[in-house]
Amino acid sequence: MSALETVRIREAGATLAAEAARFSSYGWMRGTSGNLSLVLEREPLVLAVTASGLDKSELTDADIVLIDGEGVGIDDDDPRAPSAEAGLHAHIAARTGAGAVFHVHAFDAVIAGHRWPGGVELRDMEMLKGIGHSAHNETVWIPVIENDQDMAVEADRFDRVYVPATDAVPEVPALIVANHGMYAWGADAAEARRHLEIAEWLVRFAVATR
Repeated sequence: MSALETVRIREAGATLAAEAARFSSYGWMRGTSGNLSLVLEREPLVLAVTASGLDKSELTDADIVLIDGEGVGIDDDDPRAPSAEAGLHAHIAARTGAGAVFHVHAFDAVIAGHRWPGGVELRDMEMLKGIGHSAHNETVWIPVIENDQDMAVEADRFDRVYVPATDAVPEVPALIVANHGMYAWGADAAEARRHLEIAEWLVRFAVATR
């Protein structure tokens, strides 16, 4: 590994550690739950993902694992394991073109997935503009899929509900996994964070008012 590659990986680790500390402070990554990833290379796909089994409020820039497009660790000398959910991170990044995929266990998202297994309907909310949609006269759905420990199953479920952007309508950059948590993604860490925070706020409003 070149010195430049090492710097890029550590920079990715520092970014993910900072984001994990932020989300932990919200109560979204309690214990060791949740995982965050950044795309390092597109062809072939390589992601840096937070290492499994660590308190997400205390990560350092070294607490990441590199994975391939199947979610498998690519460094045979690294004893740490990627999260069991790494495969879904890789699939979402490949399917959507995202540069960052964030997964947290925000409580209201779990409630919403339980309450509305067919998806969370949103409309006429100013905050919808933050995920690229109109504040008025447009119905937006955050899709919900069932939970499974097999990420190939989850990837197939994601494909069934994901609606790619068109020239007229942007994608919805968020997904709820029932009885589990929420995923959001974006072109980079800042956009993925914004999408996650806004989608969580919208879901929280729906849970509180319906």
